Amino acid sequence: MSEPQDEKIDATFRNGSLTATGIILGFSLNFISLWVSNPNDWSLVDLLPMSFLTVGIAIQVKVFADLLARDSLLAARYDRARRLFLIGLSIVAFGMGIALLNDILGLSSMRMFG
Repeated sequence: MSEPQDEKIDATFRNGSLTATGIILGFSLNFISLWVSNPNDWSLVDLLPMSFLTVGIAIQVKVFADLLARDSLLAARYDRARRLFLIGLSIVAFGMGIALLNDILGLSSMRMFG
């Protein structure tokens, strides 16, 4: 009887997850790129959302690299990558929420809405 650690997932299933991860990572990178290239001046209040965005995107990049590895077909490694991705996605969403709140409250000169 094989151990649960040796359980594998289907490569097609992993490939779909890899595609979804890549697309969401692309959206995250696009958001931070547009936000950083904003011609307005930065203020201290912008550091909080930027730090969340940076950490969350770094986690997403790590997960993307993990899913590209051959051993990501092992169920335990795949499940770990999936959990990490959801954590990274949540951190990015929280950073975007803070940036949006700063914009709505007029605390930041980095406008999200033009």
